Amino acid sequence: MEQVTGIGGFFFRSNEPEALGQWYKDHLGIALVPEDYYHKPWSQEAGMTVFAPFPHDTGYFGRPEQQWMINFRVRNLDAMVEQLRSAKIEVTVDPETYPNGRFAQLQDPEGNPIQLWQPILEPQEVLEPPKEIVHSEPQQRVTSALRDRSPWESDGPAFLQPGV
Repeated sequence: MEQVTGIGGFFFRSNEPEALGQWYKDHLGIALVPEDYYHKPWSQEAGMTVFAPFPHDTGYFGRPEQQWMINFRVRNLDAMVEQLRSAKIEVTVDPETYPNGRFAQLQDPEGNPIQLWQPILEPQEVLEPPKEIVHSEPQQRVTSALRDRSPWESDGPAFLQPGV
């Protein structure tokens, strides 16, 4: 039987996300979301975890009253999706493979959003930036894409879309 292997991220709304994220970094040692795919996110002993306060008015979690979304790491996304679907649970698999893995979305019986993540990288690995990236130019923040889009949109999780 497939099972989740850990938490891949915990996302929640915040009235002041930058300040709150900084507080967690300063007081608890939880690193902020990396600026790009080429830096390692905060890692817990069990594996990689993204920690990201979101603006209070984000649409990323679906319905406005939803205060959080959980992301579970899985070893084999296809096997997990097959297992869930065989139990008559609706699962949407993102068809794209991103630099950090593959994703699927579902909801629990109360309508809470769940994201499944099959990481590509091991926790100790960091991607090397492509040679065409000029480091002196400002890079777009992954977190801005994270905060502006909903995972329930048909084009998949925005924070993983290249160039967003």
